[in-house]
Amino acid sequence: MTLNLEPNIADPDGFYDELLAVHQGLSDADSQALNARLILVLANHVGDRQVLRAALKVAAKR
Repeated sequence: MTLNLEPNIADPDGFYDELLAVHQGLSDADSQALNARLILVLANHVGDRQVLRAALKVAAKR
C-alpha cells in the first residue's frame, strides 16, 4: 500500500463539518486529546507502518 495524497473523501465538506462539530464546546486540551485519539484510531485502521511513516513525513513538512 502506498500513501494516497489525492482527494479521496466522499463529501469532504460534510466530513469537515462533522469534524468541527465533534470539537464544539471542548476545551483546547480536550480538543487536542480528541485529535490524538482520532489519529490513533485511523493509524490502527491503516495498519501499514510504511504508509504511516510516509504520512508522518508529509505532515511534518506542512
